[in-house]
Amino acid sequence: MRRETLLTGGMVVVVLAMLIGATAVPGALSEPEDNVRESYLDLRETTIEPASVDGQTVTLSLDARLSHRGGPAENVTVETRAIDADTGLVATTTRQSVGTIEGEREVSVRSNITVERAGGYRIDTIVYEDGNRVETGQRSVQNVDALTPAYARSTVTFQRFENAGVPLDSITYRIDSVSNNQTTLNVSVYVTNAGNNPSDDLSLRLRARQADSNVIADESTVRVGQIRPGRTEIIRTQLTVPDDYNYWLDGMLLSDGVIVGTESSPANLHPTERLQENETRQQIGFQSSDFEQDRPEDREMEEPQQTAAGEGPGFTAVLGLIAVLASGLLIARRQTNE
Repeated sequence: MRRETLLTGGMVVVVLAMLIGATAVPGALSEPEDNVRESYLDLRETTIEPASVDGQTVTLSLDARLSHRGGPAENVTVETRAIDADTGLVATTTRQSVGTIEGEREVSVRSNITVERAGGYRIDTIVYEDGNRVETGQRSVQNVDALTPAYARSTVTFQRFENAGVPLDSITYRIDSVSNNQTTLNVSVYVTNAGNNPSDDLSLRLRARQADSNVIADESTVRVGQIRPGRTEIIRTQLTVPDDYNYWLDGMLLSDGVIVGTESSPANLHPTERLQENETRQQIGFQSSDFEQDRPEDREMEEPQQTAAGEGPGFTAVLGLIAVLASGLLIARRQTNE
């Protein structure tokens, strides 16, 4: 009887100990929680594209792709820094809150960052989970200043003769007349609308720049008007410059007062020196007094009249000189025969 009593008392003590232990340890009797796995975040890639461009700044659109697996990733934040490539200084920083990411999937995190339109930048992307850095990535952008602002974009450009087989310039000229050491050039400029819609009203500013001194010998502004889609227009005007110099004919397309395209072609009027594109220029005798002329700053020129091919403009003086020389030789021959 005493043995049974002892056994019963021992069992009671064991049960009481179990109950006390279950009460003292939190969660000892609770069911195990789901999704207790560790979370994993990977920064797969970051793409960058210009969202908007103005005269001084560029807004870059970034798309960071996060790959998630495992348990929930809580309080996820993506930080983006733009660091100047030349100075190493942080230009700007943005933070994008993502929240909690669950399930095995890829998440796109988009953000915009605005930087100055100059030089290049290193773009750092940092991923935080609950305040802890878990992933980083780097990209770079160069020549940001080469991006064209929206106000300076146009579908009209100077014509490129890429399939001509021989070098052709979009700015050409011919000599109209020579008088008192002044040469008048008939200049033709080829411009093309490469867009799908008619162009806005444009104007062409053309100037003759002396090759060695960069002195502007003459300039003219011509209204271009609208150009139909896919069409090439020939704009003609005249420039008068001192003779026996070489020039660069500089063309500038303007839309609402903004330069949207530029082009230069050589005009060789010096009898011995010739200009070619991308060449090293040679110094020649330059007389600034040749360029002292009173002319209006801007001129509106209509299309000049075409000159017949047999009456080559600018060659009358040459023909006269040949006639004088021939007459002199004939007289000398007659005197010799007498």
